[in-house]
Amino acid sequence: MRPSLRFAAAAAALLCSARANAQSAPTSELSKLIESKLSAVMPKVVAWRRDIHEHPELSFEEQRTSKLVADHLRQLGLEVQAPVGKTGVVGILRGGKPGPVVALRADMDGLPVTELVDLPFKSKARTQWQGQEVGVMHACGHDNHVAILMGAAEVLAGMKAQIPGTIKFLFQPAEEGLGGAQAMVDDGALKGPVPNAVFGLHVWPNTVGSIAVRQGPIMAAAGNFKIIVKGRQTHGSQPWSGVDPIVVASQVVMGLQTIASRQVNVAYLPSVLTVGQITGGNRSNIIPDSVVMVGTLRTFDDAMRADIAMRIKRTAEDIAHSAGATAIVEVDQGGLVTKNDTSLTDRMMPTLKRVAANGVQFINPVMGSEDFPVFTKDIPGIFFFLGVTPKDKDPNTVAVNHSPLFFADEGALVTGVRAMTNLATDYLSQGAKK
Repeated sequence: MRPSLRFAAAAAALLCSARANAQSAPTSELSKLIESKLSAVMPKVVAWRRDIHEHPELSFEEQRTSKLVADHLRQLGLEVQAPVGKTGVVGILRGGKPGPVVALRADMDGLPVTELVDLPFKSKARTQWQGQEVGVMHACGHDNHVAILMGAAEVLAGMKAQIPGTIKFLFQPAEEGLGGAQAMVDDGALKGPVPNAVFGLHVWPNTVGSIAVRQGPIMAAAGNFKIIVKGRQTHGSQPWSGVDPIVVASQVVMGLQTIASRQVNVAYLPSVLTVGQITGGNRSNIIPDSVVMVGTLRTFDDAMRADIAMRIKRTAEDIAHSAGATAIVEVDQGGLVTKNDTSLTDRMMPTLKRVAANGVQFINPVMGSEDFPVFTKDIPGIFFFLGVTPKDKDPNTVAVNHSPLFFADEGALVTGVRAMTNLATDYLSQGAKK
């Protein structure tokens, strides 16, 4: 998951307590069977999570993690496909009864972040990233996702004979902006058999054990833009002898701020336009020839994205022209909006309410982005957030995803395993009845 990942204000208060949730939907025999197996698997889930956290790997470098996953799935007797999408793993569990197919997804990659959380299993990993030596950390919590899905696979494999259908486990590499989901799909992850539904979760700075979800768009589409401002290099003492691209770039940054605040209908859908990096110059007394700016654009609508892209280009070019400079603007096509299928969300809401240890929240769309929607282009899906903030901490003030201080309370892991297993079995059972 990419930067700027705070929740928008919650659209509704906590729906109900854990006790009310437990009573909101009947507990099936499969759910009871799942519950009977959790106590045995949870110590393993915690151990896997700590091991993966201590040994994070960057996107498409998840060799150790994928081997851990593939070995575990083979020991469970699943059909295993690896590598899929460079370093991804697919496990297939064919139940003992006929029925539909459901897929469960977890992402595996870490981030170039040096961990500052004091843990016994703190990451000390170092690597090269964009020419610099950096630390590596599971600052977005993907270690939790992998451990949860490994635990879910063990629980479900232990009740294979009772499962009415097939479950695919998708362990995805490179979610952090490098196209891991697409690489897996291109490599056939959704074929043989094709899922009827896909479920995914993400740990989040909400109260531990809570679940947050919404129908429709839940996370924005993200894409990048690049602006090269070309001036004319000269001595810093004589700016009139050249064209200062640093000043022009500063004016462009300020001009871009008016797009979201003054040019786009904010009552329709939200958008975010951020310049995240500016590079130019190498000496205090030299006005450079050019400045490079890069940034991110977040939207929930393709037409709005195209309109904002046009305005980025127009704003940068016109401001540059007014100063005698030029601007070269590139805006990529961006990713996909993460959308929860409305009917599927309605259908599985009783399951989410039943398994959430600290209730379910309906939320506003989040400006962070995911590549989970690559799996749900043509397949219904649900993506939800699992709260990992300790009960004695304020979710509004704790370090968020991508921070070197990001911390996930392991008390949420059991809710994650409970959610993924019950979503799979409830969906398959309902499908088998139709």
